[in-house]
Amino acid sequence: MPVTTKKAKTKLGKLQWRNRNKVLGNNLLKIRASNKAKRYYTKLARQHVHIANIRLDTTQKMTTDISRKAALIRIEDLNVSGMIANHKLASAVSNNCFYEIRRQFTYKQPFYATRVELVDRWFPSSKMCSKCGHIQPMGLSERVYRCGVCGNIQDRDENASINLRDAPLNKIRLA
Repeated sequence: MPVTTKKAKTKLGKLQWRNRNKVLGNNLLKIRASNKAKRYYTKLARQHVHIANIRLDTTQKMTTDISRKAALIRIEDLNVSGMIANHKLASAVSNNCFYEIRRQFTYKQPFYATRVELVDRWFPSSKMCSKCGHIQPMGLSERVYRCGVCGNIQDRDENASINLRDAPLNKIRLA
């Protein structure tokens, strides 16, 4: 997530906290909204749009850059809705816009002559050793892959990217 998104989210949080008791009227009690409340909700909406635009701009630039540099792009078919259900992962997953990145790669295929392939979501890319193929359980907090059989020590993401590159053809389909 870019630094600008963090700053904008901090600003949004402060704005919401300072105005936590502000009410935009009540139709049942026939209470009209005050001008300050209207101004606050307009400012709040602008801040939400600002954050959405930062995310969109970042994903557009990243996918364009990758599409220009690579002829073949392999990505994992992730269960995003299942990951968002986990409260510990939800904000990180939603901030990174996984589905939007996949959608942009797919529609940019003809423009940049790239080929986007999806690897099956059950393929153990992070749990499998890229040297010997040994599969072992691994928690999300572990950032270094240590193979129990061959002793291979490697960054978790680098190991997963090698496994995605070398994935068997029966686990791959076009996006």
